[in-house]
Amino acid sequence: MDKATWLGLLVGFGGILLGNLLEGGHMSSLMQLTAFIIVLAGTIGAVMVSSSEKDLKTGLHLAKKAFQKEESDAKKRIQEIVDCARIAKKESLLSLEARINRIDDPLFKGVLRNIVDGVEAETIRDIFETRIETEEEEMLAGAKIWTDAGGFAPTIGIIGAVLGLIHVMGNLTDTSKLGAGIAVAFVATVYGVSSANLLFLPLGNKLKRKVQSISREKQMVLEGGLLIASGMNPVVLEQKLFAFLNEEQK
Repeated sequence: MDKATWLGLLVGFGGILLGNLLEGGHMSSLMQLTAFIIVLAGTIGAVMVSSSEKDLKTGLHLAKKAFQKEESDAKKRIQEIVDCARIAKKESLLSLEARINRIDDPLFKGVLRNIVDGVEAETIRDIFETRIETEEEEMLAGAKIWTDAGGFAPTIGIIGAVLGLIHVMGNLTDTSKLGAGIAVAFVATVYGVSSANLLFLPLGNKLKRKVQSISREKQMVLEGGLLIASGMNPVVLEQKLFAFLNEEQK
């Protein structure tokens, strides 16, 4: 569980609710089903129109990562790369063929396969850097649906406010309906602005950073494979790969 995400949501939304209570407001005044439906359905519809089906699926899948503690396998990958470097240094690059099927990481497995097959290092770099960049673009497109939602939600909230005011203006003679209409108008705006700035935009930004971290680890794996092919000393190779890690990963 990512404590920062959960705590941030608690502090953000909790602070608004607490402030409302301190001002003499009531929880029931913020619970407007009509306003909620307008903002939620409108935002979802706008995001669906502006994104592809693949981006939507990727974005929903990535959203889980924002609420889960990041478990990095970077150190495990480095150890695996160093072990392969020792084997190659002690025996030969061809001796790595027997180890390929025992490797879990598909990227490292693909890099080693090309190395064993004698593909030139520059060609390997071009192939897998392009693959990493493509995967990163796809994940960033998925993360973008949340920042898009953050852009649409306040506007949808304003639409809800206008609809509420239209309802009020149409029932000026019926004073019993004025309060409900005005409540929907203002609450819809609160829903739109708060969901955008406390949920959608922060979520999108966090996912972008996680995508960048994933791509950096993939770049580390590729670099490790190429260093094996160059015959670099395993000790030096390990030091170079550790430079890719942040302090928490180290």
